[in-house]
Amino acid sequence: MIVEFSVVPIGRGEALSGLVARVVDIVDKSGLPYQLTAMGTIVEGEWDEVFGLIRLCHETMRGQASRVYTHITVDDREKTSGRIKGKVAEVEAALGRALKK
Repeated sequence: MIVEFSVVPIGRGEALSGLVARVVDIVDKSGLPYQLTAMGTIVEGEWDEVFGLIRLCHETMRGQASRVYTHITVDDREKTSGRIKGKVAEVEAALGRALKK
């Protein structure tokens, strides 16, 4: 499955990169394939490992803020892997060109 999620501390001001970096470090050390975007993080893996990771990220942020907003979007497709890059490659193939990165 592919999951896109974001963990946002509420009430901690506008500059959040330091807090977000702590969560991204957890994702990076998890060993799961992931892609950081400007609006969230995409992670690929099995249900328990992905949701265990998201829970750890949420709890870590919760330790930094009294209120945390976590948004999760799930694309769960049987017998697939490598979908983070594969989905983009399929769109590029349909267009017949590479997209801007």
